[in-house]
Formats: sequence, C-alpha cells, structure tokens
Amino acid sequence: MKTNPTFNQLGAALVALAAFTAGAPRLTASSHQDAPLIVLDPAANTTDVYAFRSNTGNEKYLTVALAVYPFEEPGIGPNKYNFDDNVLYKIWVGTGKDLAAGKSTVAYEFRFKTVYKNTNTIAQSYLGVINNVDDANQNLTQHYTVTKFSRTTGARGQVLFPGVDLLVPPNNQGLVTKFYNQGDNGNNKAKEGVATTAALDKYTAETSYTQASGPSYQVFAGQRDDGFYADIHSIFDLDFTFTGGNKPHDSQGGFNVHTIVLNIPVAELGGDQQVAGVYATTSRQRVRILKQVNEGTEQGGVQNASGFIQVGRQGNPLFCEGLVSIRDKDRYNQIPPDDDAEVFKNYALNPELATLLNAPVNLRTNRTDLAGIFIPDMIKIDLSTGPARLAGGSNAGAAPNDAGFNRLGIFGGGMNMAGGTANPDVLQSTIGQGFLGQGVQPGGWPNGRRFGDDVVDIAVLAIFSDLRNPMAPTLAKAPADPGVDKVDHNDIGYNKVFPYAATPHNGRNNVHP
Repeated sequence: MKTNPTFNQLGAALVALAAFTAGAPRLTASSHQDAPLIVLDPAANTTDVYAFRSNTGNEKYLTVALAVYPFEEPGIGPNKYNFDDNVLYKIWVGTGKDLAAGKSTVAYEFRFKTVYKNTNTIAQSYLGVINNVDDANQNLTQHYTVTKFSRTTGARGQVLFPGVDLLVPPNNQGLVTKFYNQGDNGNNKAKEGVATTAALDKYTAETSYTQASGPSYQVFAGQRDDGFYADIHSIFDLDFTFTGGNKPHDSQGGFNVHTIVLNIPVAELGGDQQVAGVYATTSRQRVRILKQVNEGTEQGGVQNASGFIQVGRQGNPLFCEGLVSIRDKDRYNQIPPDDDAEVFKNYALNPELATLLNAPVNLRTNRTDLAGIFIPDMIKIDLSTGPARLAGGSNAGAAPNDAGFNRLGIFGGGMNMAGGTANPDVLQSTIGQGFLGQGVQPGGWPNGRRFGDDVVDIAVLAIFSDLRNPMAPTLAKAPADPGVDKVDHNDIGYNKVFPYAATPHNGRNNVHP
C-alpha cells in the first residue's frame, strides 16, 4: 500500500511535533551540528556530501563533493576559515560487493599545507587586491595533494595530478577579492552561478584542475557558498508549522563552507553498468602534543604523532541528525559504514521520526525502503543514469535550471532516462527495495545527491510514502510544492559546470535571510 501525502496532512503531522520538546534537537535536518563532539572541531566537521553523474565533453564522471567547516561568516576579519593542515580529508567510493558490505573499493585522500608569504604583518590573508591566485598579495595560500588508494594497491597510494601545484583560492573578503563579485567590484554581492566554464570567476577558474595525462580527473578545493538550504531554525525553535517568521527562512543562507569537489572518470570505477556508494570522513592523528615556549630557548607549537583516527563521517543527508539517537551520534562519526547494518539499521527500519510525525501506523515499522537508502550509509547512485539535470538559480543573473530539473526528485516528477540500458537488477539495487519504475530513475537524492536537491522535503515525503513495492507502476507523488519548510531554493545560484558549488558570499556585501 502507498500513502500519498497531501499538503494538509504534512502540515498536520508537523504541527503534532510541537508537543515533543525534550528531545527536539534530534528530530531532523542537516543542521551541521549533528553530533556533540564534532561541533567542537569545525575544520573537521562534515556538513554535506554530494554525488551525481555528470559529463564534460565526452567524458562520463561521477562527481563527488565534501563540504566542511559550517557557518563561515563572510563579514569577519581576519577571514581565517581554512582547511586544516592536521586533518585528513577522505572521500570513499564502494562498488559491487564492497558497496553491499559498506566497504570502499577506492578512496581519495586530500592533505593540505598552509604557507604565509609574510609573517611580519597583522594582515594574515591579504596584503592587497588579489589579481591572480597566489600572487604577491595573497599572503595565506593553501596547497594540497590528492592521493588515490584502492584495494589492488593497498597502502601504496597513487598521487593524482603529479607535478601540479594544486592551490586553494582565497576566501571572499570583498574589496581584496573583487573578481568573485558582481561587476568585479568588491562592494557588490557575490556572482551568481554560471552555465559555462568560460564564465566562471577568475579565482575559481584558476584553481579548477584537470589531470593532463592519464585518466582525466578534475579537482577543486576552496571556499564556497553553503549549498544546503532549509528552515533549520524553526525546527529547533519547535515551530514545526514554519509560520513564526514573515517569510521562509533559509538558516544556512549567507554562510560559506569549505568544499572539495572531485570528478572521477566513470571508467576508473569499472564502467557505468553498476551502482556506486559514496561517503566521506575526516580524521586526526591520535596523539597531539602541545609544546610551550620556555624562556626563548624552545620553540612552541603543536606536534602530532601516531596514526590517524576517524572523527567525522557523512553519507546521506539527515541520517545521523534525523534518525540516530543521541546516545549513538558520536559513535556514528567514529566507525565505518561496514558496521551500519549491525549498529544503525534499526534506526532506519523503525524510525522514531515517523512516529513523531504521526505517520500512518503501517509506515512506522519495517521500513525496508528507508533501510535501502541509509544502510550502509553511503549515497547510492546508479552510474547508468544519464548526466544529472542541474539546478541553476532563481535570482537575477543566475543560470536557469536545466529543463526537467525538480528539487524534489521523484516526488516532483524529476526523472532521468536510463540511457537505454534499463538493467532491472542495476536499477532496482539503486536504493534497495526500489523507488524505481520501469526504465527510469529519480533525478536526484536518493539516487545520488545534486546541489539543489531539497533533501529536507524529500525526507519528510519519503517517510509518508510507502516505497517498499519495487514493482509499483507509479511513484508516490506530492503536490508540485508541498511546502514542508517553505524554503524551496538556495540563496545564490549554483554553477552548472565544474565545480558546481556556488560562489562564496562576499564579506563586504552580504545578508542572512
């Protein structure tokens, strides 16, 4: 049986949450503060992971992205939000039996090194207008390496982009980073997303790299707009009707994050007739020694020793925040997804959130469809899906959405054809029991996750939709805009070309909705 939620049913269910107070912080949403310990370590705090199919020319890619460092306030000085040299950032991809077991087949490791040109100044990041990345006026520059590990190479990693000095562009301060901003004027707002590579701002274009020899990997790492949008404040203010303000409130609006984006050639993963799973982790070294300066005879600082230990993990949006109880949230960040079936599966099968939302009784238990999405907690994407239909933006100057893009994916009717392959086993395994009809796949999460997918609305609609019948002739659908949280687009347009994430907000001219 399938239950088709109406707008009124959803509204009534959300109102019912208002009676639930003591445990409200564990309800739902990617608040970027999903577990108690990681909140204390913003540079290692993963905010979102994205994974979707894309094409550049004739090359088929799996695009993966990891965002960290939540709530970067643009209007601050010094603007010292950066990747941490002491954090190991890693994106993992599993295929075949590895995916089913929650293991990785390949992994991509990112290590950063921060360099100052002048330490005899209080101007930490900028010495003047930056005309090109890493010129004399960019005082603080981060360099990084990308290393691929696979089961076949074991501990012997393969350095990607050999011989290339991979650079992180400057943060968007305003006047000194004028090329991020409209009219190349630091007094103006950040530029909206573009539809062609030639139209990218100078800093982003100069730090988007394509491997020149061998597989044509592409990489970018730097400050970006926070691409997640939702009215998180109302949820934690116990306003589950989302009517407390005069207008929809994007709680992440106007804030930046630091984002790593990697284009992986599909051929490197063994071709497109398979499903891949993606997640990301952050790790720190187990032992950290703080050295004190002693009468000028000993240099102080930090010394790291021993191996790395995982401190953060992110797969699908909303799992740790919305389904895992407080007692297991920190544990989630510290273990790999191959333990999910044993430790966390019950949270997906019998989600407390369904009861709190007053979902029909038959949708509160044995949710094998939700377990197919979240267990193991890797974003699952059918690589035979055609290139994702991408979001642009609704603001003036932004590139328009692709024809057929729908922020609600399957619930809004956004579909991608299977490129003529339509392998039933591949399609059905995309999300376990299956959201899929014959020969079509959802255009966004939970078949991958694009920049622009309205994941909060999708999650609520999924809880109210019985998707356990993989042979259902039609999909459960909601009205074109069910208005769950009344926030239906990002505050700045996304780029529709690599690196896809939107321009970071300007610290000089920026507002929070």
